[in-house]
Amino acid sequence: MSKSRIRIVLEMIKFEHSVFALPFALVGALLAARAGGSLPSWRQVLWIVVAMVGARSAAMTMNRIADLEFDRRNPRTSNRALPSGELTPGFAWTFTIIASALLVFAAWQLNPLALELSPVALAILFFYSYTKRFTAWSHFVLGLCLGMSPAAAWIAIRGSLDWRMLILCAAVTLWVGGFDVLYACQDIEFDKAAGLYSIPKKFGIARSLLIARAMHMLMIGLLAWLAWSFHLAWPAWAGIAVVAGLLGYEHSLVKPNDLSKINAAFFTVNGYISLLFLLFWGAAAVVMRP
Repeated sequence: MSKSRIRIVLEMIKFEHSVFALPFALVGALLAARAGGSLPSWRQVLWIVVAMVGARSAAMTMNRIADLEFDRRNPRTSNRALPSGELTPGFAWTFTIIASALLVFAAWQLNPLALELSPVALAILFFYSYTKRFTAWSHFVLGLCLGMSPAAAWIAIRGSLDWRMLILCAAVTLWVGGFDVLYACQDIEFDKAAGLYSIPKKFGIARSLLIARAMHMLMIGLLAWLAWSFHLAWPAWAGIAVVAGLLGYEHSLVKPNDLSKINAAFFTVNGYISLLFLLFWGAAAVVMRP
């Protein structure tokens, strides 16, 4: 594959946005390992990263395949790789199959439960691609797609699931769903014309911004509950404060009559949120008592 083809593929799957989910998965892995009195092995971390990359690559490519006709009609997305003809649907399907196989192989390298659940994860990831056709709450399904990552990482380390990971899953679901609501405000007119569903289309931009704000406030509450349930040290609480501050800044960038800074809110701020969360909570997990 040529360098230009690789660049196009990485752009199609928005590879750089892997930073959104991967830090939360690594925190789940750290908490799981520390609960057992150790740290994750490099082998475990490697296969967790491989599984995450495979899952996200398959999900993003499937989303582009499913939305091909909509992407062609939407001026904001018509220059993407598939609608513009830079990549063919056949190539996209092949890439999806390879990425899915990579996830399953990585899960096999981790433990039997991870392998058994890998098809379930793929089913949820692929299901999201069709949800905007029938429900305004598709943002929550997208959130779940990334929100599964901490639980998946815990299973990868321990071969079982602690109920407390569901708190972190819910927090990530609300975080992702909330900023997807913000992002969807850009497409409200297209969604109306195309017959697609979204929270902005259902409630309008002003109310949607309030809904996203409420989702992020609830996320902060869930993170506090999780930190308390694991008896985490002060870095975790400092991390929650940092995340809350950045979410507040994110919402200050987006106004009902001004969506010009939506990309800064969506990409830049959320990238900082996930990386700083890993920094602070990673430190708290390392020093926690088993």
